[in-house]
Amino acid sequence: MYQVIARKYRPQTFAEVLCQEHVKTTLENAIAQKRIAHGYIFSGQRGTGKTTIARILARCLNCTQGPTPAPCGECPSCREISAGGTVDVIEIDAASNRGINEMRELRENVRYQPARDRYKVFIIDEAHQITTEAFNALLKTIEEPPPWVVFVLCTTEAHKIPATIASRCQHFSFRSVDFEELTRRMAAICAQEGIEADADALAVIAQAGEGSVRDSLSALDQAIACCGARLNAADVRALLGAFSLESLEQVSHALLEGNAARMLEVVDELERNGHNLQHFSRELSRYFRNLLVMRIAATGAGRLVAASEAQRQRLAETAARFSEEDLTRYLQLSLDLFRDLQFSLQPRFHLEMGLVRMVHAGRLLPIEEALAGLKNPGSQPQAPTPRLSADAPQPARPAPASGSQSPAPASEPRSVGSGQASPQSPNADARERLHAHLAQQGLTHLADAVENSRISLTASELQVATAKSYALYFRDRQLIEAVREAFDRPLKIQVTVSDDSAGPNPPSSISGPESSTGDDATQRALANPEVRRFQEVFPGSKVYKVRNLKE
Repeated sequence: MYQVIARKYRPQTFAEVLCQEHVKTTLENAIAQKRIAHGYIFSGQRGTGKTTIARILARCLNCTQGPTPAPCGECPSCREISAGGTVDVIEIDAASNRGINEMRELRENVRYQPARDRYKVFIIDEAHQITTEAFNALLKTIEEPPPWVVFVLCTTEAHKIPATIASRCQHFSFRSVDFEELTRRMAAICAQEGIEADADALAVIAQAGEGSVRDSLSALDQAIACCGARLNAADVRALLGAFSLESLEQVSHALLEGNAARMLEVVDELERNGHNLQHFSRELSRYFRNLLVMRIAATGAGRLVAASEAQRQRLAETAARFSEEDLTRYLQLSLDLFRDLQFSLQPRFHLEMGLVRMVHAGRLLPIEEALAGLKNPGSQPQAPTPRLSADAPQPARPAPASGSQSPAPASEPRSVGSGQASPQSPNADARERLHAHLAQQGLTHLADAVENSRISLTASELQVATAKSYALYFRDRQLIEAVREAFDRPLKIQVTVSDDSAGPNPPSSISGPESSTGDDATQRALANPEVRRFQEVFPGSKVYKVRNLKE
């Protein structure tokens, strides 16, 4: 009967286990020095050798030549433990034997000496699924077991093991297997099985395993069943649903060109070919991560990037065309996209929007360049691609009158019109009266809202024209009460939101008494070359108030 590769090539000695040197060395020394603990906890991701090393430990303890770090593999004890048929090595699946009754039965079994071997070894898989009550029933037994008993608790979630249990055992944390070690192991197995496999095909299988030996060997078994005695990268990718570098590079090329339409074509191609969009998003995140690693540590990225040598070369060439800042931004956006796709009812729409957003993110101007442009009036900062299309509406600027040298200064008084009050009107007095009352009460945030708004007073109503950012302030209960106290009668407050309603003067002027009195700080601020340059780079910007920080 056929035996799968993962079981057929399961390690039988410590030397055959991939990686985990810290675990193997400690256990070998403990056995050689006869310092064998009564309880161990093996934790780590799936397929890294936890149960395998537990069985090897049982063979080392019960070998007829032992306890020895190198079991013979020929004695009845070694053969039966390898086959799983000995009565003195008990493997328990805690996922289905997690209750207090099963732990009570185990506790009774501990009392009896081994039938033949030197130690009775209890290997408990998925130990984190044991209930709290069952752990409590096992607590005293694990703390003070008979001298012939050894417990090995294997788990993928060590944080779920109670501290009372963990403190009575020696804890070993297993690490994911290195990519290069994994590919070499699969290449050796393919050679023994008579299978021809190129480096790219093994790299695809190792990437699918994500550091798990068992997952990788299961994928290898599946690839052999599908492709036969010759494995090539294209067929393996199609079988495992992986994406080639060519398909992922379409995204990077579209980003370099700033081509949002190409992004939509990529998504349409994925949809028509029946690819999983969530899987593509995950692979895209891995792709940008690898590009970022190659960009940061190109010379020492061998162990950091799980890819073949040819793939690393292509990744390095692509990464050299981006900056670290861009790749960091793309990686964050791809991770956000993958998170959103987990709960999306329309994954295609989310993927399209996420990829187009990456294109627009690539057009952002770095803040350093913008600031450098403000400090250097001779240079105009430019984004990598235009941020406004040719037919986009441009901000309107007033044209100078015929024969005039320059527009009228912003500090010139405006004529009263369109319902706007002059500084000498009763409405201006009402505004100043309300502002003074709020300032006296210490409500500075409400006073600022009044100062930067136009106010008209009637017999029963206070009409306010203000910016959107100040509109909610006039719904504040404290301001309504201040209006009643300032004018000695309750008034209805009618608020109108207007973008150009900030203060009694034009938006480009300075509101408040500073502008009317010609304050030196205000004049110096408006005449500053960097302020003028900022207004040129960002047309339509407004200066509401100038405050002297030295006062």
